[in-house]
Amino acid sequence: MAPRKCEVCAESQSKYKCPICLIPYCSLICFKKHKEILCRKLESPVEVKACESTAPASTVDDEKPLYVEEPSEVLQGVQLELIASSSEIRDAMKDEKLKKLICDIDSAMDPEKELDKVMEVEEFRLLTEKILSTITP
Repeated sequence: MAPRKCEVCAESQSKYKCPICLIPYCSLICFKKHKEILCRKLESPVEVKACESTAPASTVDDEKPLYVEEPSEVLQGVQLELIASSSEIRDAMKDEKLKKLICDIDSAMDPEKELDKVMEVEEFRLLTEKILSTITP
């Protein structure tokens, strides 16, 4: 998949997607500008595209929606920025086993059941603890 430009400033490569409307943006400044001017919330239940897979493009279902019953459970841009800026989390995500576990969840017919199964794997459980400690004040 080719790198995408920030749809807010149209100058830099996007690193993030808005958790509400999925518009690509490059920085906290662009995220804030987007939230003030452009962002349109989707009606409940919140529909969010599933995370991008590392699987070959021919097997990725780009139209697979993710329905969230509780919109407050969707991470906010600031939380996503905290996760993305954590060197500890970025280093952990280099682990091929973790990448495979995440892809397994993303591609599962029953993602919640797969998540429950994967939470029993020590490396994945530790990653989730790192993420939660990063985003929890």
